[in-house]
Amino acid sequence: MDQDVKKKVLRQISYGMYVVSSAADDVLSAGTVNWLSQASFGPPLVMVGVKKDSGLHDAVKKSNSFAVNVLSADQKQFAEDFFRPSTVEGNNVNGHPFKPGVTGAPILDEVYSYFECKVTGSIEQGDHSVFVGEVIEVGARSDDKPLEMWDTGWFYGG
Repeated sequence: MDQDVKKKVLRQISYGMYVVSSAADDVLSAGTVNWLSQASFGPPLVMVGVKKDSGLHDAVKKSNSFAVNVLSADQKQFAEDFFRPSTVEGNNVNGHPFKPGVTGAPILDEVYSYFECKVTGSIEQGDHSVFVGEVIEVGARSDDKPLEMWDTGWFYGG
């Protein structure tokens, strides 16, 4: 397989940019992800890919829950703030204020919508785990256009 063509083709898959967060006991973590999709209408299920060697992966595994904080099109810098390991100071994670959701996962104050999930299954292959979560809570603060990877100039995957 031609590796350059593989990268080009796989990077043509459209992706949104999200900050996924989770909290379990002494572990609170949040990270930018783009491998996320709805998987079922009834019950409402989503699936998200989380890097196995991340604090976020540990938190999701321990809590069996996560929140998806949906970024608006003008929040590219916000997404970048969660490319690094999580630093928690009071009710701020990586410098951004949050409130715990119904699952305990951080809901970031500055995002335009969010949803929380209880993990119903996972597949652990490769360098990421795919967590399937049932949506149990939602919130919308505006009708902004969501941040998409193509809008950022970043290229990930392949």
